Amino acid sequence: MKANYKFSNICGTVYQQGNIIFTPDGNTLLSPVGNRVSVFDLVNNKSRTLPVENRKNIAAIALSPDGNVLVSVDEDGRALLVNFKRGVVLHHFNFQKPVQDIQFSHDGKFIAVTHDSHVQVWRTPNHLVREFAPFVLHRTYTGHHADVSSIRWSPDSTCFITTSRDMTARLFTLDPLEGFRPKTFAGHKDAVVGAYFSADGKFIYTVSRDGAVFTWTAKDEPDDAEVPQLVSSALAHSIPRTRWGVHDRHYFNLPHTKVVCTTFHPPSNLLVVGFSSGVFGLWELPSFTNIHTLSISQEKISSVAISPTGEWLAFGARRLGQLLVWEWQSESYILKQQGHYFDMNTLAYAPDGQTIATGGDDGKLKVWSVQNGFCFVTFSEHTAPIMGITFAKHGSVLFSASLDGTVRAFDLVRYRNFRTFTSPSPVQFSSIAVDPSGEVVAAGSTDTFEVFMWSVQTGKLLDILAGHEAPVSTLAFSPTGANQLASGSWDRTIRIWSIFGRSRAVEPLTLSSDVLSIAFRPDGVELGASTLDGQITFFDVRSGKQSNVIDGRKDVSGGRKADDRVAAANSSSTKAFTSLAYTADGSCVLAGGNSKYVCLYDVREGEGVLVKKFQISENLSLDGTQEFLDSRKVNDAGINIDLIDDRGNASDLEDRMDTTLPGASRGAGDMSIRRYRQEARTKCVRFSPTGRAWAAASTEGLLIYSLDDTVMFDPFDLTIDLTPQAVLNILVEGEYLKALVLAFRLNEKPIIQQVYERIPRSDIRLVARQMPNIYIPALLRFTSEHLEKSPHLEFDLIWVQAVITAHGRFLRDHSGEYAPVLRAAQKALGDVEGSISRLCDENTSTLQYLIDQSLVKHGLDTDMSSNALND
Repeated sequence: MKANYKFSNICGTVYQQGNIIFTPDGNTLLSPVGNRVSVFDLVNNKSRTLPVENRKNIAAIALSPDGNVLVSVDEDGRALLVNFKRGVVLHHFNFQKPVQDIQFSHDGKFIAVTHDSHVQVWRTPNHLVREFAPFVLHRTYTGHHADVSSIRWSPDSTCFITTSRDMTARLFTLDPLEGFRPKTFAGHKDAVVGAYFSADGKFIYTVSRDGAVFTWTAKDEPDDAEVPQLVSSALAHSIPRTRWGVHDRHYFNLPHTKVVCTTFHPPSNLLVVGFSSGVFGLWELPSFTNIHTLSISQEKISSVAISPTGEWLAFGARRLGQLLVWEWQSESYILKQQGHYFDMNTLAYAPDGQTIATGGDDGKLKVWSVQNGFCFVTFSEHTAPIMGITFAKHGSVLFSASLDGTVRAFDLVRYRNFRTFTSPSPVQFSSIAVDPSGEVVAAGSTDTFEVFMWSVQTGKLLDILAGHEAPVSTLAFSPTGANQLASGSWDRTIRIWSIFGRSRAVEPLTLSSDVLSIAFRPDGVELGASTLDGQITFFDVRSGKQSNVIDGRKDVSGGRKADDRVAAANSSSTKAFTSLAYTADGSCVLAGGNSKYVCLYDVREGEGVLVKKFQISENLSLDGTQEFLDSRKVNDAGINIDLIDDRGNASDLEDRMDTTLPGASRGAGDMSIRRYRQEARTKCVRFSPTGRAWAAASTEGLLIYSLDDTVMFDPFDLTIDLTPQAVLNILVEGEYLKALVLAFRLNEKPIIQQVYERIPRSDIRLVARQMPNIYIPALLRFTSEHLEKSPHLEFDLIWVQAVITAHGRFLRDHSGEYAPVLRAAQKALGDVEGSISRLCDENTSTLQYLIDQSLVKHGLDTDMSSNALND
């Protein structure tokens, strides 16, 4: 089995902090998610995450006007210069201080960056030339008395205006101009949030935090002034040379509401304002006409952006993790996404591998599409954290267990909660399992230590399995339909119940520590269990004997938290796996726990070999990503400065308010302080049924890792005379079977595709029948991938039919081994069926409309002819 899984996407989180921006074409939105940047294609309805990571959470991002260079700056001022088209880091740079705003000039030659109360302008590095020191400082601009909050360039990129918390805005020129002194725009009574140039450079607009908008224009010049010179001069000299004065003062007049973020669209003179109450407004300047106002969130809007055409408005709300794109003219949502408000606890793949369901501490159940990375349905019936979810084998029913004492069944066709299962007395459910037929659902409780079973058809309680002496932490049904239910508990035992047998006598399997997670191998013969001491123990289900054990304490342990008194190597909190998952062929086990590592073990032939260790995050803003603490962060009192509560310095009143519970505080680990650092950990891991990807529910969201297809040369059975040219020569001679076999031995996709598409349609069945069995899985997988991307629909369907007809018995006999390939084929065929059915429905409606119109027209012609005859 291949282990070259690479990070591909974050699904469960769409926005966390920082500013959101549109690409120059206006079709794509960039949103910071932790220390990564997610890219949302609004036209094709897809999302992806760039494969680059900053050291800490991103504070500001900027994209060059040509869309080639992306700069992302983290909380400490460390920046990455990224080739946006390729997703490759070009340069690392440190601005030395936290950055509030970063802006490219309109010609793309300079980057302006806030630097406390100063502004630095750097020359843009060339993304096509390798340079030793690419960042060259052009100038540093001073004058503000407090932190600079925003920067905006003039339309011609010769000057820029900055705003600050000192309640002023200042105008600077890029290069020194004779007789020019930086102009100060004063008069506001609160911090200035944004300042903007109009498209013609005749107006400057400033917006303050208390809801005041000032319009600045040229003051009236005395009669003897050189007016003709100003009129005839270029825009480059007119903006700095103008004597600016307040022309109008406007106010939003929204009580108890502050302006949080603003943006301006010069071509249409539209000002977009996001308020602390979750309301946004759209005003046309300079007349200050309110065009649109809408409440879109319960929390304050953290960031706002407007597309280059001025049609779409994008909003990010930090506290709720919301990302919205609103088309204001048609008053409709282009995109409306929200992640889990608190941690994500559990996840499950649908049997077809196309959707993932996640459950979180906020009591919400979300279903995500693997294809585009978007959530398409949210169920909010639960009132407490969801601890376990699972799909029925047929995929259209989703079950969830929650601490609110209910187990719910959701219909994914009509999107409704059609069954609610409860126990005779209220208990909290921590685990769930459904049998392969989808008829029986079981849930384990944390307070009565019992396992409850219900009928899905009737909703009635079938049985209560008692015997555990501690909370039931995990459940699993045998996947082969043997009517066996395994339950693991903190009482250090696993019990395997025969659920339809008359006898309830169960011989428990005893382990050395508390059981945290169990998983059946897909063939149902082996059972794996992870325990609190960091071991993964395997049992033969038929004999009840232990077959293998893996000591994973050293593999999973890693990362020292800021308040840990012991080193990472000696910490016991990270040395256990809390989630287990088998691969589809049963050859490997994926395990994750309360650390930054996810481990993949090969468990064939009774061995437990660590194949690969994945680090889910390198974000230093999370606890547990560093092996050693930085002694430079310890002050004279011996306290880590990361643990000091600095909320009193926050600019908003609601952020400064102390929400601690009354009573004694126990230091940084006390949850009552309502502020604690998130830890890098994995709560749940699951393998895709197709075997091409796996997902992890982590602190940062739903991480998707998929096989890296960029490794082009991966031969299967290479010989010295097997070259691409030799394969093409054989293809020209018309020996299609030999050419296809050699192409699969060479295992280069372009060669395989060329040979595959050159085989005549009349020869497909003959070639498929004579294909050696060893190449059948590779052929079926390639055909499935080709079916998803290629327009040759009938050609691919003939191939699939020919392969399954000729080799169906072989595939059935090895169904366990080739399960990922068969599921990939099923997924591709399902996608084709769905797209064709939608197309047929649309065409049927169109044809019906045309027929109706022709009948109406025919009726009118008949009436007109009859009227003409009567006349």
